[in-house]
Amino acid sequence: MPPVDQVLAEPSRRTRRPATDSAGLGRARAVGFVTPALILIGVFLVFPALWSIYIGLTNYTLTGPASVDPKTVGLDNVTGALSDPLFGNSLWLTLLYVLASAVIGQNILGFTLAWTMRSARRWLRRVVEALVLLAWILPSTVVAYLWIAALDRDNGTLNLMLQTPGIAWLVQYPMSSLIVFNLWRGTAFSMLLYSSALAVVPPSQLETARLVGAGKLSMLRDVVFPHIRGHVLTNTLLISLWTANDFSPFLLTAGGPNHASETLPVFIYQQALGSGQLGYASAISFLLLLMNLVIALVYLRLLRRRR
Repeated sequence: MPPVDQVLAEPSRRTRRPATDSAGLGRARAVGFVTPALILIGVFLVFPALWSIYIGLTNYTLTGPASVDPKTVGLDNVTGALSDPLFGNSLWLTLLYVLASAVIGQNILGFTLAWTMRSARRWLRRVVEALVLLAWILPSTVVAYLWIAALDRDNGTLNLMLQTPGIAWLVQYPMSSLIVFNLWRGTAFSMLLYSSALAVVPPSQLETARLVGAGKLSMLRDVVFPHIRGHVLTNTLLISLWTANDFSPFLLTAGGPNHASETLPVFIYQQALGSGQLGYASAISFLLLLMNLVIALVYLRLLRRRR
């Protein structure tokens, strides 16, 4: 006969079933819940991405014989883009746009606002947050119209304030105007994220630093940033990717004058719909995707090292 403890343990073993998911739904029900979401992701994200990669390997055009019967050209579109001076110009402008308006501008201004508003009066903090968020939530077309009106050469608000009639800001200083525009519009996210991050900094450590006579820069370097460095990397990753894929510059300058503000998203649009070179534009889109992946991997690696 088997031991008594083994006999007593057999019913419990029979009644116990290993849970296949944390909610205890069972594998079949769990799959049923996530299947609709997976189908939507596949139809609206995965399939278009794969189709775009396929088109990038062909000479597919918007009109003409190649629009009906495209031919496979392999990596000719990629090599053609890498040797295209207009692509190099757009790549450089995109890097400048991301670095100046997002990595440096939005990071510094967003943190400055979040740090300053911590000790401000409640009504002032609410007013500043409302104004900053208003610039973020307004539709792109509305924001572009407001900036075109402000930077107009003849009756622009900025020229009236500075008493500098005749300066066409979007024509004479296109990239500077776009950088300031994106800095003004995108700072809200950085401010909100840093406001939440600063809330986890222990007040006792800040008070101790004040008592020992630490200056503001020393306090930020030795007390604040060690607590929020993960948030800094996360914020930098997100705003970098968003800015690199931002299409708003097209609404202000359309890439002009003479390609002086033609970032990569605008360049892709011009090649696809302006010139009708859908295969070439899809290949450039794939290159932009690879650059986004490289940026994301670098930031994620840095984030792991910081933890």
